[in-house]
Amino acid sequence: MDDKIYEPLSIETLGARLGNVEAVASKIGPDNSNWDVKEVGDGNLNLVFIVKGELGSVIVKQALPYVRLVGDSWPLPLKRAFFEYHALIRQNERAPGTVPEIYYFDEVQAIIVMEFFAPHVILRHSLMAGKKHHGMANVLGLFCARTLFRGSDLSMDAAKRKADVALFVDSVELCDITETLVFSDPYFDADRNHHTPQLDPVVARLRADIDLKVEAHHLKAKFCNNAETMLHGDFHTGSVMVTEDETKVIDPEFALYGPIGFDVGMLLANFWMAYFAQPGHADSLGARADYQAWILSVIEEVWTVFCVEFSRLWRHERTGILYEKTLFEDQGHDLASEQALGHRLQDIWQDTLGFAGVEIIRRTLSLAHIAENDMIEDEALRADCEARGLELGRHLVVNRKGINSIICANDLARVIGQRNSTLKSGEKQ
Repeated sequence: MDDKIYEPLSIETLGARLGNVEAVASKIGPDNSNWDVKEVGDGNLNLVFIVKGELGSVIVKQALPYVRLVGDSWPLPLKRAFFEYHALIRQNERAPGTVPEIYYFDEVQAIIVMEFFAPHVILRHSLMAGKKHHGMANVLGLFCARTLFRGSDLSMDAAKRKADVALFVDSVELCDITETLVFSDPYFDADRNHHTPQLDPVVARLRADIDLKVEAHHLKAKFCNNAETMLHGDFHTGSVMVTEDETKVIDPEFALYGPIGFDVGMLLANFWMAYFAQPGHADSLGARADYQAWILSVIEEVWTVFCVEFSRLWRHERTGILYEKTLFEDQGHDLASEQALGHRLQDIWQDTLGFAGVEIIRRTLSLAHIAENDMIEDEALRADCEARGLELGRHLVVNRKGINSIICANDLARVIGQRNSTLKSGEKQ
């Protein structure tokens, strides 16, 4: 293989391609003929391999020049591997030990070789299986607060941050995917959309909902125009790996600069969707009630930990050009600093709710759905679970300024989740 010409890896070629790379061989073993290569990519975009040898194991990830979910009719640039590499480097600096360590990066071949987490599993699969994870919510709340605060003008050197914005702004194509699939496609009959047929009446109401459409695009404007911090960009339960008591974050290839509330909102949305999907994975009616309560407790803890850690960082690491201590604490205006912190957290909270709402709607009506719903074989039951999520999503988008706390948001989800289905009756959702 000519290293200057891109060529997709395969199980058969990976050993020969990477066997002479010292940074890789030193982690797996020098004899690549003994490497065990397994293709495990189940995402929408990339090739992913687990490679095991006498010394250890690694993950090899390679970008494809198209959207894998769709095929080569939807081309994508290979440079997204470049952005993922740089995002992982920054996330590891800002939240050490939470993301995989990078061993090797080949920009031309769009290959990243990184730490393999074992025996971790994708959190989304674990949520379908009804498993609980000690300490997970704390790790996720800390990760959000630390990466989002430390990647912003609240913390970073202004010149370095502006250079970073310039670097990530070139991720045009992946930004376009988010801007289109998340904020626009769900609200009309776009070509790539698909949904459970029984949802047709609900979908028709949502697409005719002027308030929803307007608020969704207010949120799109925030996403496009507010480069507050470096985001993970695709932070959902498929981007989290867990054991019983350890939590890691992966796959930031959609990294970009955007609003602080975006990552938090996407994550909470996926937990709320998992909450509504539980009846589709239970052995009997009501069998997952305790587990649903646990999911809501995770949502509450993620947000609470985020706020506590963000506040701690505000008080001790606020070294950027925003809300400078020279204007506040150094003049004895500690109360003013706390007032400004409260305002910022309130703004982030409202953004979080709004972005959570559009994420729920797009994961139900747009191109890429969630496995928790898609793996429910009974279409009527699946549609009922999805309709409840859509109702919450609509509330979060349109009424986000009137939802005052995470407890209120969870109470709303609980009421929607526990009442009788209105899907068949056609009552207003």
